[in-house]
This record gives sequence, C-alpha cells and structure tokens, in this order.
Amino acid sequence: MRAHDLVFASRPSLKASRIGFYRDKGLAFTPYGDYWRLVRKLCTLNVLSAQKVHSFRLMREEEVAFMMEKISEASAPLIPVDLSKILNTFTNDMISRAVAGKFFRGGGRSNLFCELIAEMPAIAEQVHFEDYFPSLAWLDALFGLNTKARRLFERWDDVLSEVIEDHGDRTKDGKREHNLADLLISLGEDSDSEADLAKEHKLTTEQVKAILSDMFSAGTETSYAILEWAMVEIVRNREVMKKLQEEVRGIANGNGLVREEELNEMSYLKAVVKEVPRLHPPLPLLLPRESMDDCRIQGYEVPKKTRVLINAWAIGRDPKYWEEPEEFRPERFMSNTMDFKGNDFQFTPFGAGRRICPGMNFAVAALELALANLVHRFEWELPYGMRREEMDVADAPGLTSRRKERLHLVAKSCIF
Repeated sequence: MRAHDLVFASRPSLKASRIGFYRDKGLAFTPYGDYWRLVRKLCTLNVLSAQKVHSFRLMREEEVAFMMEKISEASAPLIPVDLSKILNTFTNDMISRAVAGKFFRGGGRSNLFCELIAEMPAIAEQVHFEDYFPSLAWLDALFGLNTKARRLFERWDDVLSEVIEDHGDRTKDGKREHNLADLLISLGEDSDSEADLAKEHKLTTEQVKAILSDMFSAGTETSYAILEWAMVEIVRNREVMKKLQEEVRGIANGNGLVREEELNEMSYLKAVVKEVPRLHPPLPLLLPRESMDDCRIQGYEVPKKTRVLINAWAIGRDPKYWEEPEEFRPERFMSNTMDFKGNDFQFTPFGAGRRICPGMNFAVAALELALANLVHRFEWELPYGMRREEMDVADAPGLTSRRKERLHLVAKSCIF
C-alpha cells in the first residue's frame, strides 16, 4: 500500500461484482485505469471531497434531528427501540440525499434501498467456482448462485431506473438539484448536454447505474456498521458512556441538538470514533486487490494477476502494536496523533494508498455528529433482564462487519 501501491492498485474481476455492479463499472470494483480515475473524480468532486463534505453540514444536522425525533416517537418506558433499523435508515438517507437529493426518501424508496443493501454483502461473500476454476462455472448455476445474484441485481436495476427517470423528469421541469445523480445523467449517452465535461466524457446508462449503485451501497453499509458497533461498545462499557456523555453535554451546554461546530472540541468523541473501526473494521478484509505486474516483496516473487487480501481486522488487533487489543479503550487514541487516513499501517480500517476508501471524510463527519447526539439526547439501557456481558458481539456473515443480532436498546429521553 506504499512502496508497491501502484502494482497492487487494481481489482480482480469477481463474478458477484460483475453481476451486481454492471460488469465492474462502478467505483469500488473497477480495475485501475483511466475509467477508474474518471469515476473517482466525479464522485469526489461532487460528494466526497472535504469541501463538499463541509457543504453538507446543514443536511447532516437535519437528518440527525430527524433521527432523534424517530427515536423519541418509538421510545417508551422499558420498551426497547429497534436501533439497528433506525441507524440503517439514517445512514442510507444521508448518502442518498448527498447523491440524489432530498426527494429520494419519497415513496418508501429509502426503506427499499436499505432492504436491498442488506442483501448485498451475503451475495458478495459467496464463493463462486468460476472465480477460481473457470471450467467449473457450471457449478455456480447448479447450486443456484447465479440465480440469487441476478434476482437481487434485477431489483436493484429497477430501482435505479426509477431514480434516473425521476431525475430526468425533474430536470425537464427545471427542478434540477445539481447533485451527483444529475451530473451523471447529464453525462449519459442520450444526453444533449452542452457542458464541457459532457462533451469530453459520455457515460452509458449501465455505467451511470453502476456508479449510483456503488455510492448508495458502500455509503450506507460501512457507515451503518461502524455506528451500530459504536452503540454496542459504549453500552457494554459504562465508563466510556459516562465519560463521553460528560464531554458532549458539557460542550453542548444544554442545547437540544449538538451542532457540528461543537465537534472539534470533543476529543474523547473523536477517540471513540477511531476505536470502533479498530476493533470492528467495516470491511474486515478490505476489498481484494490484484497485481498488475510482477514484483518482489521481502524476498518473495509475486507474479502478475495475484489476488491479495489485507486483513484489517487482524492488523487492528495485533498485540505487537496494540496494548490489550481485544479491549474497547478509546483512551489509546487520546495520547497519539494516529489516524485512519492511510499513513499509519497498524491502523487501516479504510485501507491506504490509491484505493483508500474515498468516502472516509463523508462517513466520519456523519458518524461524529450522529453519535454525539445519540449520547447527548438519550440515556441508553439494555432491555429488561439482559446483562452487559450477555450482549452478542458476533459478526454476521458477509463482506461487511454487521452485527449478527439486531440491536434493541431502551432509550430514555433527556430534556435540556
């Protein structure tokens, strides 16, 4: 990820990604090259850059306020709230508004996307015989692996077609919001846009759908996993919860909603947000890489087309680098400047190098604001009769590190 980063900057072509992401035309699974650079540029400039992330500040505060109200409405004495569902919807609404505009939530589309996104990791982690033994591709059909993936893809395709059609209608009506979806559609092969970028780059409808699919799924799944694990760990560790609440409530100074400008003063909150992905990286094995040329690493000859998996889960728990690595201790990040931006290789939850997660800044901004408000606004308790040591910390099978069991907690509102 540093000395040989360029050699390992590509992705292998896997059957699940070819089916689910329009023959690898999105961002995450696209092979390294000119097309990948174009897609990354479009997504970064319009959604993921530091400047754009900052511009979404009011949107984040609106979505967090909306989530707080949903929790308040769902909460009652001794009755647990399905926090997993609420957090999942929140993260999906965040990325959807940034990518496709505020109207996205209409018609129950957000709930449908959450349902489809929840199914994707299980499809992606399935072993397809064709990926390892091309001559045995027929076994994928025999065991029904192709059918499952294609059914999910067809549902995705239908929803994305609606998104593109809606944006086209809104553009004709003069209601364009100048978001990523609008830009991609303006670059479509059927577009008559006169913009310089449209003249230079024409995207097929398939490519537009692949990019949107990537943004919706990756932006929702990873952020949701981190936020859910954050709530699990702070509820399991009462001292962390107490310390975090004292910091947030002291700085928020009695306000009903924590504002984004107050987050810079919350050093313990930022330490918690770092400790969660160390212990529970959203992609435990990151995404697979593939070497584009022969190279030599530590005396070993690595041939071209070698597939590489980077075990971020094991790196984050390596006792050579971490004291008591299995313990949730945000304090370890209070005394050092280590971050997850790809410079500290004992801490790589978002990867590093050219293929580092481009949505890291977007995700962290949303996570910090959401977590601060969750602990500021509510007191959190386990359902009646459950002890902290009984909380399940097992991961669900799949590409991402979702919690195996849904998170149900009792929320007691604190009035400020």
